[in-house]
Amino acid sequence: MILSGKTIRNMTIIHPHKERTRVHGMTYGEGPAGYDVRLDLGTNIDGSSRTEHSLWPGEFMLSATVEKFLMPKNVLGIVHDKSTWARQGIACQNTVIEPGWRGYLTLEITNHGRIPIKFESGMPIAQVVFHFVDQMTDGYEGKYQDQEAGPQSARHDA
Repeated sequence: MILSGKTIRNMTIIHPHKERTRVHGMTYGEGPAGYDVRLDLGTNIDGSSRTEHSLWPGEFMLSATVEKFLMPKNVLGIVHDKSTWARQGIACQNTVIEPGWRGYLTLEITNHGRIPIKFESGMPIAQVVFHFVDQMTDGYEGKYQDQEAGPQSARHDA
Protein backbone atom coordinates (compact mmCIF):
# COMPACT_ATOMS: atom_id res chain seq x y z
CA MET A 1 0.00 0.00 0.00
CA ILE A 2 1.28 3.47 -0.90
CA LEU A 3 1.25 5.98 1.96
CA SER A 4 -0.63 9.26 1.63
CA GLY A 5 1.05 12.56 2.38
CA LYS A 6 -0.97 12.83 5.59
CA THR A 7 0.23 9.40 6.75
CA ILE A 8 3.84 10.35 5.96
CA ARG A 9 3.41 13.49 8.08
CA ASN A 10 1.75 11.62 10.97
CA MET A 11 4.51 8.99 11.02
CA THR A 12 7.17 11.77 11.22
CA ILE A 13 9.34 10.08 8.58
CA ILE A 14 10.88 13.30 7.18
CA HIS A 15 12.52 16.18 9.06
CA PRO A 16 11.84 18.96 8.48
CA HIS A 17 8.43 18.04 7.10
CA LYS A 18 7.04 20.81 4.89
CA GLU A 19 3.60 21.38 3.45
CA ARG A 20 3.45 21.59 -0.35
CA THR A 21 5.58 24.61 -1.34
CA ARG A 22 6.57 26.11 -4.70
CA VAL A 23 10.12 27.32 -5.41
CA HIS A 24 12.07 27.73 -8.68
CA GLY A 25 8.80 26.96 -10.53
CA MET A 26 8.51 23.46 -8.97
CA THR A 27 6.95 22.01 -5.85
CA TYR A 28 8.48 20.27 -2.86
CA GLY A 29 7.14 18.92 0.41
CA GLU A 30 4.10 16.82 1.16
CA GLY A 31 2.12 15.60 -1.82
CA PRO A 32 -1.08 13.57 -2.05
CA ALA A 33 0.85 10.26 -2.18
CA GLY A 34 4.50 11.01 -1.60
CA TYR A 35 7.00 13.66 -0.64
CA ASP A 36 9.13 15.81 -2.96
CA VAL A 37 12.63 16.36 -1.55
CA ARG A 38 15.06 19.23 -2.06
CA LEU A 39 18.67 19.34 -3.20
CA ASP A 40 21.61 19.91 -0.84
CA LEU A 41 24.74 20.25 -2.95
CA GLY A 42 27.00 19.98 0.10
CA THR A 43 30.49 21.42 0.32
CA ASN A 44 33.42 22.10 -1.98
CA ILE A 45 36.85 20.51 -1.52
CA ASP A 46 38.00 23.62 0.41
CA GLY A 47 35.14 23.15 2.90
CA SER A 48 33.04 26.09 1.66
CA SER A 49 29.33 25.62 1.07
CA ARG A 50 28.42 24.72 -2.51
CA THR A 51 25.21 26.54 -3.47
CA GLU A 52 25.07 25.87 -7.22
CA HIS A 53 26.40 23.42 -9.78
CA SER A 54 26.06 23.01 -13.55
CA LEU A 55 25.63 19.47 -14.79
CA TRP A 56 26.72 19.06 -18.39
CA PRO A 57 25.33 16.46 -20.83
CA GLY A 58 26.74 13.03 -19.99
CA GLU A 59 27.88 14.14 -16.53
CA PHE A 60 26.97 12.61 -13.20
CA MET A 61 26.98 14.13 -9.71
CA LEU A 62 26.29 13.15 -6.14
CA SER A 63 23.98 15.35 -4.15
CA ALA A 64 21.98 14.94 -0.98
CA THR A 65 18.59 15.84 0.37
CA VAL A 66 17.93 18.77 2.66
CA GLU A 67 15.55 16.44 4.47
CA LYS A 68 16.57 13.78 6.98
CA PHE A 69 14.77 10.41 6.97
CA LEU A 70 13.77 8.32 9.98
CA MET A 71 12.26 5.27 8.34
CA PRO A 72 9.91 3.11 10.41
CA LYS A 73 10.74 -0.60 10.33
CA ASN A 74 7.55 -1.31 8.35
CA VAL A 75 7.97 1.33 5.61
CA LEU A 76 10.09 1.30 2.42
CA GLY A 77 10.72 4.38 0.27
CA ILE A 78 11.51 4.54 -3.44
CA VAL A 79 13.08 7.63 -5.03
CA HIS A 80 11.56 8.67 -8.37
CA ASP A 81 12.38 11.39 -10.89
CA LYS A 82 10.36 14.59 -10.85
CA SER A 83 8.70 14.90 -14.24
CA THR A 84 9.95 18.46 -14.83
CA TRP A 85 13.56 17.25 -14.58
CA ALA A 86 12.91 14.04 -16.52
CA ARG A 87 11.51 16.10 -19.42
CA GLN A 88 14.89 17.87 -19.56
CA GLY A 89 16.87 14.62 -19.55
CA ILE A 90 17.78 14.68 -15.84
CA ALA A 91 17.63 11.30 -14.08
CA CYS A 92 17.75 10.81 -10.35
CA GLN A 93 18.57 7.13 -9.90
CA ASN A 94 15.73 5.21 -8.27
CA THR A 95 17.26 4.55 -4.87
CA VAL A 96 15.47 2.30 -2.36
CA ILE A 97 15.26 3.57 1.22
CA GLU A 98 15.16 0.47 3.42
CA PRO A 99 12.88 0.08 6.45
CA GLY A 100 14.65 1.30 9.60
CA TRP A 101 17.21 3.44 7.72
CA ARG A 102 18.13 6.86 9.17
CA GLY A 103 20.00 9.76 7.67
CA TYR A 104 20.29 12.27 4.85
CA LEU A 105 19.80 10.61 1.50
CA THR A 106 22.57 10.78 -1.11
CA LEU A 107 21.20 11.12 -4.62
CA GLU A 108 22.88 10.12 -7.87
CA ILE A 109 21.95 12.52 -10.68
CA THR A 110 22.78 12.20 -14.39
CA ASN A 111 22.22 14.60 -17.29
CA HIS A 112 21.03 12.60 -20.31
CA GLY A 113 19.88 15.76 -22.07
CA ARG A 114 21.57 17.97 -24.65
CA ILE A 115 22.19 21.13 -22.63
CA PRO A 116 23.84 21.89 -19.28
CA ILE A 117 21.45 22.28 -16.35
CA LYS A 118 22.18 24.59 -13.43
CA PHE A 119 21.17 23.27 -10.01
CA GLU A 120 20.92 25.30 -6.81
CA SER A 121 20.74 24.09 -3.23
CA GLY A 122 17.14 24.05 -2.05
CA MET A 123 15.68 23.17 -5.46
CA PRO A 124 13.11 20.36 -5.64
CA ILE A 125 14.88 17.33 -7.12
CA ALA A 126 13.00 14.04 -6.64
CA GLN A 127 9.84 12.43 -5.32
CA VAL A 128 9.86 9.70 -2.70
CA VAL A 129 6.94 7.26 -2.64
CA PHE A 130 6.50 5.28 0.58
CA HIS A 131 5.07 1.77 0.89
CA PHE A 132 4.08 -0.34 3.88
CA VAL A 133 5.83 -3.73 3.93
CA ASP A 134 3.68 -6.76 4.81
CA GLN A 135 5.19 -7.12 8.30
CA MET A 136 7.59 -5.36 10.67
CA THR A 137 11.27 -5.91 9.77
CA ASP A 138 14.44 -5.94 11.88
CA GLY A 139 15.41 -2.73 10.07
CA TYR A 140 18.43 -1.62 8.08
CA GLU A 141 21.82 -2.11 9.76
CA GLY A 142 24.18 -1.49 6.83
CA LYS A 143 27.12 0.82 6.22
CA TYR A 144 24.97 3.83 5.29
CA GLN A 145 23.01 3.93 8.57
CA ASP A 146 22.93 7.40 10.17
CA GLN A 147 24.34 8.98 6.99
CA GLU A 148 25.63 12.51 7.52
CA ALA A 149 24.36 15.64 5.78
CA GLY A 150 25.75 16.37 2.33
CA PRO A 151 26.58 13.97 -0.51
CA GLN A 152 28.43 10.85 0.62
CA SER A 153 30.72 8.74 -1.58
CA ALA A 154 30.33 4.99 -1.96
CA ARG A 155 31.64 3.04 1.03
CA HIS A 156 33.50 -0.13 0.15
CA ASP A 157 34.08 -2.86 2.72
CA ALA A 158 37.75 -3.50 3.43
